[in-house]
Amino acid sequence: MELILYGKEFCHLCDDAEAILRGLGLFADYIDIASDEKLQERYSIRIPVLQRRDTGAELGWPFDAEGVRLFMGLAERQ
Repeated sequence: MELILYGKEFCHLCDDAEAILRGLGLFADYIDIASDEKLQERYSIRIPVLQRRDTGAELGWPFDAEGVRLFMGLAERQ
C-alpha cells in the first residue's frame, strides 16, 4: 500500500512520524508542504499527516504505531 507523509523540514514531529513508520517497516513518500501554497493552507497546523494513496484517507498527528496499524488495516480495534 502506498503512503504519503506530509510535513515540513525541521519538524520534529515529522521526524517522529517517520521513525514510527520505519519501526513498522513501512515507507511513505515525503512531501514538504512548504513548496506548495495549497498544501500549506491545507496542512499547515496539522502536520505530520499520513495519507493512503488508495483511499485518500488521512491520519493526522498525534499517532503511534498502533494507530498506524489500525489506519492501515493491519490490526483490529480491541
